[in-house]
Amino acid sequence: MAPYLTVAPRPADVFRILFVCTGNVCRSPIAERLTRHELDARLNGGSAARIVVESAGTWGHEGAPMEAHAATVLGEYGVDSGNFAGRELLDEHVVEADLVLTATLDHRAQVISMGHAAGLRTFTLKEFTRLVRSIDPTTLPDPRDGAELTERARVLVRAAASLRGWLLAATPEADEVDDPYGAPIGMFRDCGEEIFHALDPVLTALTGVPAERRQDGWGARS
Repeated sequence: MAPYLTVAPRPADVFRILFVCTGNVCRSPIAERLTRHELDARLNGGSAARIVVESAGTWGHEGAPMEAHAATVLGEYGVDSGNFAGRELLDEHVVEADLVLTATLDHRAQVISMGHAAGLRTFTLKEFTRLVRSIDPTTLPDPRDGAELTERARVLVRAAASLRGWLLAATPEADEVDDPYGAPIGMFRDCGEEIFHALDPVLTALTGVPAERRQDGWGARS
């Protein structure tokens, strides 16, 4: 942790999601691009700008392109994989994030160990999905009633954090997404599908907008 880093208040009108894996070339880029794609679709591109989606790696390959199989899988979901550059996870990424979603429990522990009061806003992706499924959506601020989209997202994170410790996974491994790095394309497809299905209830809860079952990738790989 960098003790000299000044923690500035996060802007109330922007909600930042940070996906974290190891190298930032496979799992977290897939999650980042799937999330961006779906936010644009569900929010018609307008309010989507209020939610910033980024990724980084605990041993991130700074400036590296996305792994080729990861890009292929995104293409099969109709999602753009271009203009990606890997990043190493830095203190400022954690400071700026309103929600950190990691691939594994080890990644989660590494983020929390950086400090910056990250514990209550850092989850594994599948852990967050599991907790979100137990939250009554009627208890969340509804943008259709004038609430801010970012307000809804922050309330959701606090609600999920309050459930942690009460709702446990069947096994620790159930909250993790395995690393497909160096594996055949089939394992990348399995990884993409795992991330894909974990994101759907999260994005519905964040936006209040359920997915449309379209032919561009969300709901079925093209």
